[in-house]
Amino acid sequence: MVRLTYLLALPLLAACASTPEIARNDQPVQADSQAGVANPEIWPSYEYPYPRDPAGEQRIAAIIASMTLEEKVGQIVQADLCCVTPEDVRTYNLGSVLNGGNSGPYGDDLAPASEWLRLADEFYASSTDRSDGGVGIPILWGTDAVHGHSNIIGATLFPHNIGLGAMRDTELVEEIGAVTAVEIRVTGQEWTFAPTVAVPQDFRWGRAYEGYSSDPTLVAEYTGAMVRGLQGPPGNRDLLDGPYVLASTKHYLADGGTDAGIDQGDSSISEIELRDIHGAPYGPAIENGVMTVMASFSSWQGVKMTGNESLLTGVLRDQMGFDGFVVSDWNAHGQVAGCTNEACAQALEAGIDMYMAPDSWRAIYDNTLAGARDGSIEIARIDEAVAAVLRVKLRLGLLDAPAPSDRAFSGEWERLGSAEHRDVARQAVRQSLVLLRNDGILPLAPGGRLLVAGDGADDIARQSGGWTLSWQGTGLTNDLFPGATSIWAGLEEAVTAAGGSAELSPDGSFTQRPDAAVVVFGERPYAEFQGDRASLQLDPELTAPYETMRSLREQDIPVIAVMITGRPLYVNPALNAADAFVVAWLPGSEGGGIADVLVGDSAGNARHDFSGQLPAEWPMTPDLSDGVLYPFGYGLTYTSTAEPWAMLPEIDTSDAAGDSRMWFADGRPASSWSLLVGAAGQTEPLRVTTMPAEAADGRIAVTAIDYGRQEGGRRFTIRDGSAEVALRNFEPIDITRETNADVLLLVTLRMIDAPDASQLLVRGATGSEAIAVDLPETDGFVRYGIPLKCFRDAGADMASLTTPFILATQGAADYAIGEVRLGSDAEQTLTCP
Repeated sequence: MVRLTYLLALPLLAACASTPEIARNDQPVQADSQAGVANPEIWPSYEYPYPRDPAGEQRIAAIIASMTLEEKVGQIVQADLCCVTPEDVRTYNLGSVLNGGNSGPYGDDLAPASEWLRLADEFYASSTDRSDGGVGIPILWGTDAVHGHSNIIGATLFPHNIGLGAMRDTELVEEIGAVTAVEIRVTGQEWTFAPTVAVPQDFRWGRAYEGYSSDPTLVAEYTGAMVRGLQGPPGNRDLLDGPYVLASTKHYLADGGTDAGIDQGDSSISEIELRDIHGAPYGPAIENGVMTVMASFSSWQGVKMTGNESLLTGVLRDQMGFDGFVVSDWNAHGQVAGCTNEACAQALEAGIDMYMAPDSWRAIYDNTLAGARDGSIEIARIDEAVAAVLRVKLRLGLLDAPAPSDRAFSGEWERLGSAEHRDVARQAVRQSLVLLRNDGILPLAPGGRLLVAGDGADDIARQSGGWTLSWQGTGLTNDLFPGATSIWAGLEEAVTAAGGSAELSPDGSFTQRPDAAVVVFGERPYAEFQGDRASLQLDPELTAPYETMRSLREQDIPVIAVMITGRPLYVNPALNAADAFVVAWLPGSEGGGIADVLVGDSAGNARHDFSGQLPAEWPMTPDLSDGVLYPFGYGLTYTSTAEPWAMLPEIDTSDAAGDSRMWFADGRPASSWSLLVGAAGQTEPLRVTTMPAEAADGRIAVTAIDYGRQEGGRRFTIRDGSAEVALRNFEPIDITRETNADVLLLVTLRMIDAPDASQLLVRGATGSEAIAVDLPETDGFVRYGIPLKCFRDAGADMASLTTPFILATQGAADYAIGEVRLGSDAEQTLTCP
C-alpha cells in the first residue's frame, strides 16, 4: 500500500473486517409525535472535538460587533462562479463562493489549474479589502471534489464512493481523503462538499453511486475515515498550515431514503429508521470534527430538510453536538414551504447558517437584509449564523491566512495527478473490483492475443462517471484527462508488456482471432436526478454489448464482461453470456487497476487477487422486490471454489422506459411520446409513425436520414409557410428540478437550408412560451442547447409541460434532427433573449 509522507501523523484505522453496532441513545423510543417533526431526545449525543475557547469566542464577538448589518448578511450568502465577480464579493461582503458542476474560472469550467488559483487570489483580495472601512473577512471557496479534485484537468480521479464501499478498507479511504485535500490546496480552494454519507436504500436513485453502501455501519466507518483524511486528526486547528481542507458531510438527512429513490423527493420512513439508518454516519462525522454539514434537498414526512428546525437545530446541533455551520444545497431553500429561490427566512430560522444561492444570491441578500431591517428576521439569529461561519473560518486558519497563492501547497502543480497519488487511486480500483462469475478463464495469460470490445473500453469520462470535469461528466474526450489510463489502455499495456498483443474493437469484430475477449459495457455518466430510473436495469440503448458477448462465445472465444456502473442492476443476459463477470463500478482515472487484477503473470498466476465485496444487494430482476441474486458482501476470489454456472432467467426489457432525459433518438420518440408535424397552430398535426410521411397538405415532407446509425435521424423538408415539429408526452412532465439546476434543452440538428425565422417553444396547460433562436446552415449535425430557465423566465410553467419541445419555423426550410434530450453537454449554447 502506498503511504505518503504527509499522512504519517494521521491516526489510521485498520481495514474493516466486521460491522460493529452503532451506538444508540438509551432514551426510550417515542412514537413520531407529528409528521416531519423529530424528537431530539431519542437521538444519540456525541462529543465534538472543537470546544469553544474563550479567546476565539472573544475574537468572534469583537468581529461581529464591528460588522455592519450588510456585512453580516453578506457573510451568510454563497454565490456561484457563474454569477459572481470579485467586485461583487467586495461590494456585498460575501462569505463564500462555490463552483457548481458546470462553473469554472472566467466562464470556463475546463480552465487550467493555474486559472483556478489566479481567481482564488482575486476573490481573496476583494474579500479582505478594508478600504471602505469594513472588516474584510477572507472568503471561503467550496468545490465538489467528490472523487478526487474532480473539476480540475489532470487531477487524480478516484473510484466513486460506491466502488470505495466495495473495497472495505478504511485506511485507504482516509488516504484518499488526504490525497484529495492536497490536490485541492494546489489550486487554492479550502472547502470540499464531501463526503457524501448517504445510505442508499433504493438504487433507482440517481445519486446512489455517491453513497458508500446501503449498510449504515459501513457508511459510518468510512465517514470518520474520510473526514480525518480531509481535515486531519480530530481537533486539528489551523488546517491551512497543513495539507488539509474543510469537509462537508451531506446531505442531511435521508437523501438516500426517499420513496422510490426519487432525487429531492420525500422520505416517509419512521423517525427510528431515520435515526438508525440515515443518521448513523453523522456520529463519526461529528466525533471526527466535521466542520460543515450540507442540508438535503429532500424532505422527511413532507417537511423539507432545509426548513426542518427540529432536525437542523434540535437534533443536529442541540442533541448530537455539531458545532460547525450548516449550508443549504443549490437553491434548495426555494423548495421550503412558503419560500422562493429569492427569499427564504424560514431556512435561516430553521438552522441554515449559509444560503447556497448560486444565481439567486443578490435577491437572497436583498430580501434577507430587508427582513432584518423590518424585524421579520431576528438580528440575533443572523448573528448566530455569522458566528458559526466565523468559528469555522477561525478553526480553518482562514482569518489569519495569506492569499491562496502564498499558502502551503499552492501552485505545486506536480502534485496534481502525481505518480504517488495515482498509485493510491490504482490500488483503490484493484480493491473495489467485484468478481461475480469466473468459469476458470481468469486470470488472463499475458502473452496471448486479447480483444477488447464494448463501447466503454476506451472512454475515461465514462469510466469516471458524473461529477467529472463537469456536472454530468458528459461530452468529454480522453485528451481532457492527461496522465489518466482507460480500461483499454491498461489492458493493452499489461498484455503487450509480456509479449502478447491487444486489439481494440468496440463492436467485437477482429482482424486476428483472439484467445480471449474483454467486453466493457454499462451505464453512461449522469449526476443527481438525471440518473433517476424507474427500474434497476440498463437503458435499452446500452444493452447492445450483450449481443457482442453472445457472438464471441458462439465463436468459442472466452468472454470476460467488465461492467461500468454506479449501482447494482439487472444484467442477467450479460452474466449468462460471459465466462467471467467483473463489476468495475466507476473506477476513475486509473483504469490500469483493472488490468492489474484481470491479467496474470508469465507463470499464469494472479498478480493481484479480487477482494471487493458487493456494497449492496444485486437484483434478480429489474425490481429488487422480486428477489436478490447476490447478497450484500458477495464477491468471488481466485481461490473461490468453482461452481457450474446455472443459467439465470432473462426478462425482455426492450420496452423499458429507459433514460427519461432522452426524448428523441434513433429516429423515434421515447416510449409514450409522439413526434408531431404540422402547420403552426394546427389542431390535429400528423403523428409520425412511418417513413416517409407528409404533413400540412404536402407542404412538409418527413424522411429518414443517417445519424449515429443508418436512418437514425429524421429530415424535415418544408416547402413554404409555417411549420412545427414537436415532441409530446401523454402525461405532463415536471422539469422544475432540471430548470433550477441549469440543465439545457438539447437538440442535435443539421440545418441544410435555414428558414426565414425559427423559434423553440414549450407548451403546457397554461399555453406556449417561445424563444427566438438563430439556427444557421451547418455542414453537419450540431448539438445546440438552450437553458430551461429561459422558458421559465419567459413565463412557462415548467411543472406541467405536455409538449416540452417544439421547433417552429417560418418560410422554406430543410433540416434534420438526430436527438432531443436534456443535458449539459451542448456544442453551442444559445442564450436567453
